[in-house]
Amino acid sequence: MSVRLPDVAAHLNPGVRRRELWAWAMYDFANSGYTTVILTAVFSTYFVGVVAGNAPWGTLAWTSALSVSYLAVMLTMPTLGARADARGAKRRLLFTSTIGCILATAVMSQAGPGTIVLALGALIVSNYCYCVGESVVAAFLPELARPKSMGRVSGWGWGFGYFGGMLTLGISLAIVTAGMARGWSAEGYVPWVIAVTCVVFALAALPSFLLLRERARPQSRTQVPVHLLRQLAHAWRDTGVHYPEFRRLLMCGACYQAGISVVITLAAVYAEQAMGFKTPQIMLLIFLVNIAAAAGAFAFGHLQDRIGHRPALAVTLCGWIVMVLVAYAATTPSVFWVAAALAGLCMGSSQSAGRALTGALAPANRLAEFFALWTFAVQLAAVVGPLSYGLVTWMTHGDHRTAILATGLFFVGGLVLLARVDVVRGIARRDAAGAAEGTAAQPVTA
Repeated sequence: MSVRLPDVAAHLNPGVRRRELWAWAMYDFANSGYTTVILTAVFSTYFVGVVAGNAPWGTLAWTSALSVSYLAVMLTMPTLGARADARGAKRRLLFTSTIGCILATAVMSQAGPGTIVLALGALIVSNYCYCVGESVVAAFLPELARPKSMGRVSGWGWGFGYFGGMLTLGISLAIVTAGMARGWSAEGYVPWVIAVTCVVFALAALPSFLLLRERARPQSRTQVPVHLLRQLAHAWRDTGVHYPEFRRLLMCGACYQAGISVVITLAAVYAEQAMGFKTPQIMLLIFLVNIAAAAGAFAFGHLQDRIGHRPALAVTLCGWIVMVLVAYAATTPSVFWVAAALAGLCMGSSQSAGRALTGALAPANRLAEFFALWTFAVQLAAVVGPLSYGLVTWMTHGDHRTAILATGLFFVGGLVLLARVDVVRGIARRDAAGAAEGTAAQPVTA
């Protein structure tokens, strides 16, 4: 969806130039290739099939390593966010996490049969750094977008980001196709795919470091506890006292994001196990999901600003419930393709809506810290969602249809919890707390 340049400036805060918005969106473009190629399409299957030699524990080892990285993010991100706020160092943290992710991903190119420790160690570090960067770049959103335009600006970033994933996936598909035509094994073409992912990530992220401004000023009043769990508990208690609506949003997000994490990490598995899709079909399926997600993020951001954050998120959760029912009932590839398109539309819109609503309720002087709490909720969901899916398939002797139907309960739960989030009251309490601390109020669409 095209946006005329004169319209863009009207949705940005004073002092924010179009090129800075572009630089911010470029980070979504840059890191999308990591999740699309490394976590979903290529290295996950490469680890199970080649590194682990199709051992029965291969999938469990992969998901367990991801869980370790998510747990590390959950425990450390609130402290990292609070320090970034206190020192005015969000951009520095973004740069450090990006370099860490790229370097650790590059190490994966050395993985081969039996290199379990190397592959899983690189996965843990790279995914941890990716999650940190994802949280930090989101904290720039309220500084860039006008309060009433948070939804559409967030949507621009998410939508643009999916094209980065498609670019990396498209180049990777060309490498895989050419390699297979020449008789290469996976050990021959996967290192090249990893190298392309790293190069695209590094080049596309450069504008963020060169053009994105650090507007936060060091806060001498803030004393960040050294103990990670203590800081996490402090931040959680503070939401209960001063920002209860934000706490309810965290609970809602942790619920519905668990369902989204199932779709992101296990869509290929479901397509293969329940629908009998082959690798080329799966990669095309991922392309479709990304295209639909980009369209959903671009278009839905405008609707969100018009109808309000909570109604918009409620619409996307209803869409997820419909998607689950269609996927469960699908017995032919054509019906499953419809489910995939619905998943893409819902994914782009719900991810963007959640980020915008977080920005609407987070206090202006603690953006990195509160987005870190949102990251904690998302990573908790990333552990619970796929684990629950795996438990259902284990208990039902490999029935993936029942597992995807059970996944729908996360979206139903998220819809119920969302009804308890009073956005107007949350904004009022945020402004009251901000006034007490000397920060300006920012009205937004409820």
